[in-house]
Amino acid sequence: DGAFWMTEHGPMGGDEINRPQPGANHGWPVVSFGVNYDGTPVGAGVSSRPGLAAPLHHWTPSIAPSGMAFLTTDRYGPAWQGNLFVGSLKFQYLVRLELRDGRVVAEHQLLQDVGQRIRDVRQGPDGLLYVVTDSANGQLLRLLP
Repeated sequence: DGAFWMTEHGPMGGDEINRPQPGANHGWPVVSFGVNYDGTPVGAGVSSRPGLAAPLHHWTPSIAPSGMAFLTTDRYGPAWQGNLFVGSLKFQYLVRLELRDGRVVAEHQLLQDVGQRIRDVRQGPDGLLYVVTDSANGQLLRLLP
């Protein structure tokens, strides 16, 4: 839809998906769903505060999000069209997020059997999804319907 979406890679948890808006404050480092690597709270140690924009979605524990892409085609059928795909470096899978009215309504984990960190995901000009893995024997994978 032309809106700006972004991932935020938190410390130990608190990875987020946000849709930044002019004038909105997403709270970092005052609020977070994660904790610092030494176990101390991030900021005030709270996940929300009045006047600060909440994330659209968050992961705790951290998935270490990488590339992100929307699927705009119907190559995989209507169930996947409009879904958001995010790579996970830490857990080595591809996340498929179902969206409804700009909100995440379901999360699915794909490609767990690849056993490599998912570095990036893109929709190709052919309407298919492509994933790049991050390892010494990294791969470019094309997901077939």
